[in-house]
Amino acid sequence: MRMGNRGKRYLVTIAIVVLFILVGGFLFYWLIGQKGSNQKFRTIRIERGEINSIVTATGTINPVITVLVGSQVSGTIKALYADFNSRVQVGEMIAQIDPAIFEAQVDQAKANVATALANLSNAQANLQNTQANLVKAEVAVSDTKKTLDRNLQLMKMSAVAQAALDTAQTNYDSAVAQREATKAQLEVARSQIESAKAQVEHAKAALKMAEINLRYTTIRSPVDGTVISRNVDVGQTVAASLQAPTLFTIAKDLTQMQVDTNFSEADIGRIEKGQEATFNVDAYPERTFRGRVSEIRNAPITIQNVVTYDVVIQVDNKDLKLKPGMTANVTIMVAHRDGVLKIPNAALRFRPEFAQKEGTGEKRSSRPPSIGQPTSWQTEEKRLGRVWVLSSEGKPVPISVDLGITNGTFSEVVSGGLKEGVEVIIEETSKKQGQSRSTSSPVMRGLGK
Repeated sequence: MRMGNRGKRYLVTIAIVVLFILVGGFLFYWLIGQKGSNQKFRTIRIERGEINSIVTATGTINPVITVLVGSQVSGTIKALYADFNSRVQVGEMIAQIDPAIFEAQVDQAKANVATALANLSNAQANLQNTQANLVKAEVAVSDTKKTLDRNLQLMKMSAVAQAALDTAQTNYDSAVAQREATKAQLEVARSQIESAKAQVEHAKAALKMAEINLRYTTIRSPVDGTVISRNVDVGQTVAASLQAPTLFTIAKDLTQMQVDTNFSEADIGRIEKGQEATFNVDAYPERTFRGRVSEIRNAPITIQNVVTYDVVIQVDNKDLKLKPGMTANVTIMVAHRDGVLKIPNAALRFRPEFAQKEGTGEKRSSRPPSIGQPTSWQTEEKRLGRVWVLSSEGKPVPISVDLGITNGTFSEVVSGGLKEGVEVIIEETSKKQGQSRSTSSPVMRGLGK
């Protein structure tokens, strides 16, 4: 019995000790938790470096000069002498339309010219004959005039009968009428010659057109370049009645390409001719291509009320890696600063918890900052911002700064109460429940220390 009571007392003693240990541990961790409920901050040191302000867009790679080769006559494709990727020279035959119909038209036009020339010769001969008849008519008028005058003199001397005088008068009047008729015929003959000459010119023009159409059946390259598209096959009929059908697309020089990009109206004001641009394509994801802005086109492109502008970027393509039609992800450097004081945008977005509850007395513009942009506001001359640093007592203190360009991660500090090496707050944490609370972007948390 004594051993049983002694064992019970021993177990009770052990239970009391364990209970004291548990209670003490709970009180210890509770006190530690209360002490750890004070706010802590993550900071980052301000340094000098370079900042590049960029704008981005997507675009399409195109040859600088692209020529669409069509047909000006209708017919059936008889032969093709160029295919995809063929290198062609200016004047080189690349296709042939069946020329049989056009050759027959040329022969017909030649026959029409010959007929018109024959009609002209007949008209000229008729003119000469009419001119001869006019000479005869003039002689007849002159002869009858002499006879009439002689009979008038004899009539005065009563040496000729009245009937002879009347006959002479009649003969003279008839000769004069014949002369006038011949003159009219001469004018008609001259008109016939002019008409015959016009018919000759018309026939020659028709012949020239037929010969041109015959030459058009041979399709030749208008430039030196590379065939990037062929749209017809042998035996296919092309119709050029309404518009010239496109047979080939030829890029004049694939070693020089351009990227046609669509930049929003919000970014177009910062883009200038000559700025450096970089881009990459899906075909070569590890390679960065470089170019320069060569043209900013003024024609707006409006799609679903979104206005963009075509910015042309000139690209060297000597290795022929870039293909027409590739999609390019373009970045244009619109501003560059080297050796400037730069501050993380997370610090500009940060606000302590007490400042969020009580307010800091900042006067901001009525226009809120864009999503993802630093907490700053604009004046008439510069962009203002505010950051927080720790005082000697460990409390957050606000500092106003004047900001320059930004690359989305860092912003340039133009002026203000910050110097190189100063620690700025980017995040506020709390150890109360083993959790942290941040007012900065999650992307920037790795910048703190």
